Amino acid sequence: MRILVDILHPAHVHVFRNLIAEARARGSEVLITARDKDVTVELLEEYGLGHSVISTQATGPMGLTREWAGRTIHLGRVARTFRPDVMIGIMGVSIAPVGRLLRIPSIVFYDTEVATTTNRVVYPLATEVVTPDCYAAPVRGNHITYPSYHELAYLHPDRFTPDPELVKQLGIDISTPFSVIRFVSGQSSHDRAELALIDEQKRLLVSRLVDRGSVLISSETALPDDLAPYRYDGPARSIHHLLAFADVVVGNSATMASEAAVLGTPAVYIAVTGRGYVDDLERRYGLVRHFDPTDFDAAIDATIGFMDDDAQVSAADARKALLRDKVDLTTWMLQHFESYRRP
Repeated sequence: MRILVDILHPAHVHVFRNLIAEARARGSEVLITARDKDVTVELLEEYGLGHSVISTQATGPMGLTREWAGRTIHLGRVARTFRPDVMIGIMGVSIAPVGRLLRIPSIVFYDTEVATTTNRVVYPLATEVVTPDCYAAPVRGNHITYPSYHELAYLHPDRFTPDPELVKQLGIDISTPFSVIRFVSGQSSHDRAELALIDEQKRLLVSRLVDRGSVLISSETALPDDLAPYRYDGPARSIHHLLAFADVVVGNSATMASEAAVLGTPAVYIAVTGRGYVDDLERRYGLVRHFDPTDFDAAIDATIGFMDDDAQVSAADARKALLRDKVDLTTWMLQHFESYRRP
């Protein structure tokens, strides 16, 4: 079987890396195309995943449009040469039109309802649109759901075991409380409606959390000089081990909030826009709390509350319930893709 995997974002590396490894082990040929965004290339190299970079992240509506056009043309050339049985990717802005033009099946995975413009164009062009069953928006196209989250493709206990030694190497004592803060850049097309946290809010958040233990900040943007000492500068692939042993995770990344939650670490997500999977994690399991940035003080109080001993026990119990309900997404994908294998 020949599979083309298109990687647009660092999180996509994690979603597909186990799939790529297992597909290759089963004899499939897998070609990876990538977008140079944040630590995407660094992660691909850390995991030993050979790839071809076909675009670099642009900024602004016009820049993103030019990037999309260029990478779609480039992807088309790659696909003509490689002739995959199926193309897969998250968001699918390039694989869907290329697949329709070249008559190659394209499977678009997505879990972000607020990317309305992209979804309106991409979904009808894709062979399949695959979402978690908690996806909370209509899909124009061939819609398939699965009982899981993207993050359980790589953080399901069958796929990931937290290593306390890796966390200790980062200078963190896991026997004492610590928190992780995540700030995203807001450059993604679906982040245009967001209100960025201002520096004073970032300082207030750190000042409240540092009274409860160590603080590490993972940030896609520059930090004020006084917050720079808190910046996480360890290997990109170690971040999930850090999340697993943290007491709480807080910030404006829905992905990292979900990653923390499936690992049993409660999270606070501060953003204008929601996500179906964040709502699911909050409503069904209580592992995430979502606050608008205008409710910042309440978000801080919830973050501090999650560090209490009773809240930590509740989070561990909630994760057990979650894992009873949800499947290993990598296994689900491998089984699903078999239908595209050529005779």
